Amino acid sequence: MSDNELKSILELDCEERYDYFLSVVGEEKEIWILANSDQQFLKIYAEDDGFEYLPVWPSEVFATEYSKDTQDLEPKSISLPEFFEKWVQGLTKDAIEIGVLPGLDPDVWVTPPSELQKDLQEELSNF
Repeated sequence: MSDNELKSILELDCEERYDYFLSVVGEEKEIWILANSDQQFLKIYAEDDGFEYLPVWPSEVFATEYSKDTQDLEPKSISLPEFFEKWVQGLTKDAIEIGVLPGLDPDVWVTPPSELQKDLQEELSNF
């Protein structure tokens, strides 16, 4: 993916990025997160709204771009079956939402893990 393609996707509004995320993850069948060397995943606390969310990306290139100014974060792939079987339940239990494909603007599509799972399963039925 060229820098221009990456930038043009990151410039989309949060709803358009969400749709892009669903289509790419539907094809690739994996989700990308950021984790540190202790395998702790990045969570972001939304102070204004008082909740935590896990940022996710449709491919390594987006996660890498997001973490380019940080020291200790590496992209980590999660297969969709593992995400559905382990992550959705664990995030729900811990009351952690999911922030889908953070872009260049401050707006992020935040959704409950079960909603993202439902949307991804619907997307998978198109293949």
